[in-house]
Amino acid sequence: QVQLVESGGGLVQPGESMRLSCTASTTIFNTYAVAWYRQTPGKQRELVASISSGGSRITYLDSEKGRFTISKVGTKNTVYLQMNDLKPEDTGVYYCNIVGTGNWGQGTQVTVSS
Repeated sequence: QVQLVESGGGLVQPGESMRLSCTASTTIFNTYAVAWYRQTPGKQRELVASISSGGSRITYLDSEKGRFTISKVGTKNTVYLQMNDLKPEDTGVYYCNIVGTGNWGQGTQVTVSS
């Protein structure tokens, strides 16, 4: 079982930036696409961004386009989610997922509040 570890969450004020990291215990990101999801109370987990194994195909939730950037560093087995101009509605637990598998990280809390 591949282990995924997310980090980088915390409390920020609206308009600030934050970078989340998802690190895998193996080189699986070289083979599978990776996605970031957000979970907020009372709502279904929603796909925020995804990146293909080769890094050439990237998708974003419409509301995040232009503010969020997903990227990967193959040599570090890590996928990043750079989040700029954060808004209160970005608050939630962010999870990393290996697309098409049941592999999820433990999640990292992001809170955007003044």
